[in-house]
Amino acid sequence: MAADPPYFEEAQAAGRVIVTDHPKLELDAYIANYRGKTRIHRLHHIGTHSTQLYLEALTAAIAEAKRGKDVRLYEAMVSALREIVPEDPRATLDIAWVDRTTKEVKMETDRLELELKGYKNNLIKESIRMGCEDLGRHYHLIGDLSNAIKAYSKERESVQTPAHVAIMNMHLMHVSIDQGNWLSVQSSVQKLRGLLSSSSSGDTDSAQPKLAAAMGLAQMATGSYKDAALSFLGADPRMLQAKLDDPNDPDAYNEILTPNDIAVYGGLCALASMDRHELQTRVLDNSNFRNYLELEPHIRRAISFFVASKYSACLQILESYKADYLLDLYLYRHVNEIYFRVRSKAIVQYFIPFSCVTLAALATAFNTDEITIERTLVDMIGNGALDARIDLEKRVLLAKQVDDRREVHEGALAMAKDYERTLQLRLLRMEIINAGLEVKPPAAKDVMSMGSLTGPRGGPPSMAGDVFMGMDAKGKGKNMRSGGLFS
Repeated sequence: MAADPPYFEEAQAAGRVIVTDHPKLELDAYIANYRGKTRIHRLHHIGTHSTQLYLEALTAAIAEAKRGKDVRLYEAMVSALREIVPEDPRATLDIAWVDRTTKEVKMETDRLELELKGYKNNLIKESIRMGCEDLGRHYHLIGDLSNAIKAYSKERESVQTPAHVAIMNMHLMHVSIDQGNWLSVQSSVQKLRGLLSSSSSGDTDSAQPKLAAAMGLAQMATGSYKDAALSFLGADPRMLQAKLDDPNDPDAYNEILTPNDIAVYGGLCALASMDRHELQTRVLDNSNFRNYLELEPHIRRAISFFVASKYSACLQILESYKADYLLDLYLYRHVNEIYFRVRSKAIVQYFIPFSCVTLAALATAFNTDEITIERTLVDMIGNGALDARIDLEKRVLLAKQVDDRREVHEGALAMAKDYERTLQLRLLRMEIINAGLEVKPPAAKDVMSMGSLTGPRGGPPSMAGDVFMGMDAKGKGKNMRSGGLFS
């Protein structure tokens, strides 16, 4: 077997994901499910991450790029192949094609901009809208995503119906996905849902699975696996009826992802974020998502094994498809985190009935080696997911020892002290009452008499004409007006 090119060793040393195992997917059949630029992007990802398929994938990516008009994308594919296999004759730019395509692109850009300028001069809103849409689609095809966003955004000034607004937001969502601007993707999805909820047209049904898939993709990209799972689980099975080879089919969305991707993404995100009860009720018993799971039966089996507490079988299935998932354009960044979460949940559930278990037994139960299981346990204990200790000398995992008898005794003593304090307070109150030391509230008539000595609103008495009981020089009381006190 020939040695792998140095490119992959350097990439792996730099921390990039490199897949050395041969995946289960057949490249030609896999890539045939997609259309548009996602074919090139997926082939490029496979070519730069797989030591088994790099030559086949990058060669196909170069051929696919030459069928389009994105010169920079073609140059990037040739550069990637040249970096891995410099001596390959296909790693040379077709200068004639580059020059010819560049001229054609410039002429087409000038023509569309000139047409749009004419539409604006004529002040015909529908023509302006269509001109902006054509220009945005052109920029998207040639890879100028920033100008594509600007062109589609300018279309907003000329839209006249909710249907046109929905089409504009669908274009913006698609470009944002290619940009990796996931916040913009979520914003576009929310706007489209608001528009379509108030519409009674048939476009609502065909758009629902696309919006669910786009939202799930954005949430998965940002690490919100529970929200992503719920979005994918809510996708209408209408997309399953789409003809993937027909670009005009309104139910097809394979310029971004396929129904198989929805099954894989939704199943893995659910495994990473849901407990066994939720997996049973929200995934396996979900009549809509069950149709997607039929396309990827190994995902359904993995979830069923996890629900049945057969963790080793579940993890074994996931490990067998790990190479395929690492070669997925959107999933590869999250595979290790998702697998770690699934394994962590399984370890917690497995360890509940034990007070101690050897690392070797855990490694066997979870279809891995001791070093990996030890690293996993250290991470779980560190982030608080597992309340246990590791004895590295004896190579065992120990549960936190809890003295139930001591806890019961401490609880009983605390309750007894509380009762004793309450009893002392009640006895003290009884003694105070018996001794006549209790401070009673004033009677109602006393309150009324006290109120007659106060001024308006409870203030001091006024000094004009009020009568007070004064004392004369002999100590006898006498009535005098307030003025006499100060005379």
